[in-house]
Amino acid sequence: MPLMQTSDQTPRQYWAQVKSNPNRAKFGFGQRPALVNIDLQRAYTDIDQFKTAYQTDPRQLDYINQLSILARQAGCPVIWTYVAYLDSADDAGVWGTRTDTPDSLQNIKHGSERAQLDPRLQIDASDVIIHKRMPSPFFESHLPSLLTWHQIDTVLITGGSTSGCVRAAVVDSLSHGYRTTVVEECVADKHEIPHFANLADIMLKYADVESVEVVQRYLEGLVAG
Repeated sequence: MPLMQTSDQTPRQYWAQVKSNPNRAKFGFGQRPALVNIDLQRAYTDIDQFKTAYQTDPRQLDYINQLSILARQAGCPVIWTYVAYLDSADDAGVWGTRTDTPDSLQNIKHGSERAQLDPRLQIDASDVIIHKRMPSPFFESHLPSLLTWHQIDTVLITGGSTSGCVRAAVVDSLSHGYRTTVVEECVADKHEIPHFANLADIMLKYADVESVEVVQRYLEGLVAG
């Protein structure tokens, strides 16, 4: 049995190697996408206010706004998710038992500043906002039925964190039978190690990872068509 491969590369270098492979196979885009923007709420985007927030590409939210406009113009659903919990935190389950500080996950309460979607986001009245309690937006939400209703075959994913809720969404999206693409500049994480390691893992196993330019051209083609 061959041994596990070893390497002195950093996760950033490994991701660059994976991404640069010209022969990597792709799932590709389908005909009917949905844009799913994961947990772009102040707990994770307001780096001046909350210790739990993070930023990878400072243009992330601008890019997501641009993609959202294109998706609407193409007649595709734009979906925003956020996490928030009851005052009792009972709905956080085991996930909320490791710590109990003001910054803990289960203390993102409904109506709190940490639960608010970032005010820099351009959210339209036609968009769908989904409350979730666990990492994947597919878990115990109406997202699966919504995608079925809209006859979606492709899920475009942005948001955070790359190693957490984005990865969970990718695995569930693939498991539900969707072509899935993560928009590289539009996902973020607290540290570059999990960020780049998970981008590499996602690309090698579960989804395509494409630049914002590639995804923009795809959506522009749908608008023009």
